[in-house]
Order: sequence, then structure tokens, then C-alpha cells
Amino acid sequence: MRFMIIVPSTPVIEQGGTGTQQQYADMQAHNEEMLKAGVFVDGEGLHPSSRGARAAWQDGEWVISDGPFTESKELVAGFTIIDVSSREEALEWLKKWPVSCAPEPGYALELRQILRAEDFGDELTPELREREEQMRVEAARNAARG
Repeated sequence: MRFMIIVPSTPVIEQGGTGTQQQYADMQAHNEEMLKAGVFVDGEGLHPSSRGARAAWQDGEWVISDGPFTESKELVAGFTIIDVSSREEALEWLKKWPVSCAPEPGYALELRQILRAEDFGDELTPELREREEQMRVEAARNAARG
């Protein structure tokens, strides 16, 4: 089962700030622990919303709005993807998140299970499933090229 740990943004991140050396070291140690356990799939930080954009479907077309976006507590600063045997195991890894990377009381990470092809039922036909798998193979090739 794959899960995404969603890391919320903060006002400091939205102002272009980055972590401390200690936060980087703690996060790297956590990622290495997950890697050694065979559960770490991927993880990345994101630029602040000032460098992003949103697309909203309005009146039959996409309308683009450039960042920054005001509600930092609703923004994403990064993510980690893990592959574990259960939701309970995912929660155990979540509880090991470095405390130094939780900037304030009430800071909350979000855990969401990633949908698999089987989760879509009959709407995802065998032909669509096959194409989906081909796309994943191509995407892995692209990622390998860097």
C-alpha cells in the first residue's frame, strides 16, 4: 500500500525561507531510516506558492492564477511517498517524523493512501489499465534519465 505524507507549508516557507541545517540532518536521517526499511519511495520539497500557479475551470475554460496564495495552512510544502503493508504501519512512520521539522504546536502532517488501479473498479477497463501501466513504465524511464 502506498501512502503520501503531505507536508503543509508555513509562512516562513511561503516567504522563501528554507529549513535549518539541523532540520535537514534530521529529515535526511528519517528518510535514510525509511530507505533502509525498504518503505521510502520518493520525497521532495516544493518552492513557495509565489512561484506557482493555479488553474480553475470557469465558464468552459481554464483560468490561470499566479501565486502567491494567501492561506499558507492550506498549501503544500512537500511530500513523502512510502510503500508499506498497512495503514497502521504508515501511521507508525508518520509518528517518527522529525520533531524539529514541526515548526509550531498544532502543525499537522496529512496521510493519504494512494489509489491503485483496483480501486477504480470496472470503470478502469482492461485496456485503460494496460495503457496506465505503459505510462508508468514510460514515466519511470523519464525519471531515470533525470
